[in-house]
Amino acid sequence: MATGKSDISGWLVRPAGGWWWAGLVGVLGALTVHTVLVTSDGGMDNGIVVDAARTWLDGGSPYDDRHFLYFPSAVMAAVPQALLPRSVLDVVVPVAVTVALALGWACALLLHRVPLRSRLAVLGLLGLAAGFAPFGQLVRLGNWTVTAVLALPLCLLLVSRGRWVAAGAVIGVAVALKPLLAPMALLFLFARRWGALALVVLVPAVASVVAALFLPDPTGFLTRTLPFLLSGDDAFVRLYEASPAAVLPRLGVPRAPATLLALLMAAAGVVCAYVRWRGPGPVPLRLAETSAGLMLSAFLVSRPSYNHYLLVVLPLLLAGLPYAGAVARRPWFWLALVPQLPGVTWPWLESGRRRAFRDAFTLCALSVTVSYHCVRGARVTRGADGPPRTPEGRRAAVESA
Repeated sequence: MATGKSDISGWLVRPAGGWWWAGLVGVLGALTVHTVLVTSDGGMDNGIVVDAARTWLDGGSPYDDRHFLYFPSAVMAAVPQALLPRSVLDVVVPVAVTVALALGWACALLLHRVPLRSRLAVLGLLGLAAGFAPFGQLVRLGNWTVTAVLALPLCLLLVSRGRWVAAGAVIGVAVALKPLLAPMALLFLFARRWGALALVVLVPAVASVVAALFLPDPTGFLTRTLPFLLSGDDAFVRLYEASPAAVLPRLGVPRAPATLLALLMAAAGVVCAYVRWRGPGPVPLRLAETSAGLMLSAFLVSRPSYNHYLLVVLPLLLAGLPYAGAVARRPWFWLALVPQLPGVTWPWLESGRRRAFRDAFTLCALSVTVSYHCVRGARVTRGADGPPRTPEGRRAAVESA
């Protein structure tokens, strides 16, 4: 890896001044306070889960609401929120979501051995908060996707330090809260870490079975939610889905070919992710890009698939920027994100109900870019053992080893 003064990597890993941090705190604070003032129950999506828990406490079935798409274990996890006054949730949830997003970014930096005091640490989170619209949307919605945004980089950080079983437990807990990270089971399968893989499967399975025994409709997830997820037949949800299987039919493509195309793209993405796993390069970079490939492949076929799902993989890829062979150095990585710039009005796509077309472009372009990089570009990373370090970064690396 180039470490000369002309390379941006050296500049990114140097310590950031205090005024940099003041700007970041100001942006995150403004976003959080605005959310507190305009949302209820911590956000619409958080409200769906909390209302499901309240329904259960009142003796009803959480699955009476067809938009409650979580495992039974999530009902129990939402009970503490259901017992709190709405005025408290209005404050606690936006703050908790913002903190979790920041912690996920910190774990991604640590995975790539980038100092937490670096300029990239500040600029990366600032760029996500101010330049990537799904970040603010996730905070305002209070969506439980934030659990995956934190759990995935934490899992990979543990894996990079050889703690596979702990990493499997982290993914298992995250899946019990929201099934978004279920595709990560393939990473443990690639690595043949059977004990960790067992935790990925057993933790949410056991938690959901035990929780279901306390519900008036124990099989509600299987009889109501699962058919809804497989069919995706919901006029409101369909407007905001970013997967090709949902977007192409809105452009006149028959549903069957659209679904087949999405499945083929996802299968190709999984193959490319496996190639990256078996390829050269630093372990942190291989872990991040393999995992990103797996998750993006899943987003191509999952129903629903929303733009804020991209926050699960984007911090992992962005934090790898100091590596010479990182996918974040490819032009199409940045071009794919252009439609997600906040405040930009796109002709014929200005309506919120047409946002899915922009989201689908970002998802597909990012998926193709990562898949191509996994197959053709990973060889560039051969011999690059990590980002250039300041003296502080070298000390941090020694302490974390």
